[in-house]
Amino acid sequence: MRRIVLVGGVFGALCAANAAHADPHEAWQAPTLTITRADEDWSDLSDAQKRSHHWTGPFKYVPLGNDEDWLSTGIELRARSEDFANNLWGDAPAPDDGYVWLRALPYADLHLRHWRAFAQPILATSIGVAPASGPVDETGIDILQGFVEADYGSFRARAGRQMVSLGTERLVGTRYGPNVPLAFDGLRLDTQLGTADIAALALRPVRPGTGNFDDRTSSDETLWGLYASLPDLDLYYLGYRNDAASWGARSGRETRHSLGARWHGNRDDWHWNIEGVYQFGRFAGGSISAWTLGNELGRSFPALPMKPDLTLRANVVSGDGNARDGQLGTFNALFPKGKYFGELSPVGPYNIVNLQPVLGLSLSPKLSASLGAAAYWRYSTADGIYDIPGNLVRAPGASHARYIGTEVEAGISWQATAELELSASVSSFSAGPFIRETGRARAIRMFGLESNFRF
Repeated sequence: MRRIVLVGGVFGALCAANAAHADPHEAWQAPTLTITRADEDWSDLSDAQKRSHHWTGPFKYVPLGNDEDWLSTGIELRARSEDFANNLWGDAPAPDDGYVWLRALPYADLHLRHWRAFAQPILATSIGVAPASGPVDETGIDILQGFVEADYGSFRARAGRQMVSLGTERLVGTRYGPNVPLAFDGLRLDTQLGTADIAALALRPVRPGTGNFDDRTSSDETLWGLYASLPDLDLYYLGYRNDAASWGARSGRETRHSLGARWHGNRDDWHWNIEGVYQFGRFAGGSISAWTLGNELGRSFPALPMKPDLTLRANVVSGDGNARDGQLGTFNALFPKGKYFGELSPVGPYNIVNLQPVLGLSLSPKLSASLGAAAYWRYSTADGIYDIPGNLVRAPGASHARYIGTEVEAGISWQATAELELSASVSSFSAGPFIRETGRARAIRMFGLESNFRF
């Protein structure tokens, strides 16, 4: 544990020192930095005076002769340590594991009038992962994103390797929390119709290897669909095929269609995000009928000390009611975000009902904290529980218990500069009757520490 804190602390201290030395204009506010980076727009820095306001200006906009031709550059340097006790309630290959994730994500974004080329290598490695590092822990040196794009205002076409984030990443996300994010190879078309932004997708996920330049396009999985974003409403259809799918004891080809709607917004001090999805299709010669409904309702209190924001999340995700009836009822979250329910997420959005209140606090303009709790039940007692990628982690066995367990988590984050964020979290997951009746049932504990320098 001491080694993990030391590595993360040294990394954070170096980043803080460099950022503080180079940031004489504390009042300057950087544009919003995104996880995918390709969605950032730095074109307003064509004004040389604006570029001089902050030390990153000359890197974010490099003029190439005229206002239509320019280059933007940047980098993310992240160090994250995670220390586990009784991972997967003691069932993990190394239940008491402590390790460090290190990654560097530089990028270059070239704009030539209506054309664009974006390249983002990745260097990701790990220290101390037991029993061995996997593809989410490290990938050596590889290409995370590399695409070309034609942009004609209301129409854009992007081809190549790219990260994709749809809505709140319930079904398609970047897997940003683990050390190696998720990317796709393929084509994306974006167009505007009135107030709607519509994305058409034809993609295959990238399967990273642990060596250098060994990431490969998946030969088994395909994703396609349409995603329409209106001011307060998202409507979408996503198609998915997996030639080597596995659910419970069955395996075979899976072809699944998802129809979804998401209503989101804020008014006065209230905010909400409600999303429902129905899935149908075929799996291993049988049919699919599955669904989910996610609700998030919150209220902020800006006039109170520390400006508390209280959010209640409730999710229902279907599971399989009978493994022998030829119909699969387990919902497939496809490519969901990493750290789905929090920093500690031993269970994923499959065959689950959960209730999760979260309190956010603003301790100062740069310091925030959160405190949350969550209770988890199985939706169907005939189905087991799964991790975030959809791997079965506990079969139903002979247990008829629904309650999985209770999780509590606290976190704190300090935005030290516009580029540097330091954060820490502590989590605990106590086993309920289902876990106790099907295997080891020790309380999971996790401590996380992260330093993220990004411009």
